[in-house]
Amino acid sequence: MSSATESIGAIDIFLSFTHEDMALRGELEKHLNILKRQGQITSWYNREIHANGEWTHEVDTHISEAQIILLLVSPDFMNSDYCYGPEMARALERHKAGEARVIPIIIRPVYWEDAPFSKLPVLPADREPVTKWSNLDEAFLGIARNISNVAKELLASKKIADGASHYKDMHCGGS
Repeated sequence: MSSATESIGAIDIFLSFTHEDMALRGELEKHLNILKRQGQITSWYNREIHANGEWTHEVDTHISEAQIILLLVSPDFMNSDYCYGPEMARALERHKAGEARVIPIIIRPVYWEDAPFSKLPVLPADREPVTKWSNLDEAFLGIARNISNVAKELLASKKIADGASHYKDMHCGGS
């Protein structure tokens, strides 16, 4: 994962985007960095694949482990056979199974209303693409706050589940 201060309890985030949107991904990551420093999240995206790595296997591994999957939606994302195809299909499959939360983020204007993710809540909250905002930092601030809320919710449910598991292990040993 790509965090200077990784935490075992952190929520893993997978970023799905095209290379054409790398700069906007970078801006989003700047706003998420405080969450990384606080140990709430870690993030991964396909540029972190080692040169000799088998990229499809590595992408599938990370998308299968992430608790939050961000879809950075743009014309290039919608045009990408891989992002729009297997990557999004796997993300939505995990979302439907309750294994992960998929959060579409509309970063550039594009027709997305009939896409497979269109029934999910999208960010920014007003559905205005990030690049249409007069101040990109304000758009990313709202997105970061929403992601923080989801991460806190997932961390809380994770702690409750871990506590229940620990309690069960301690008290169900038979008598």
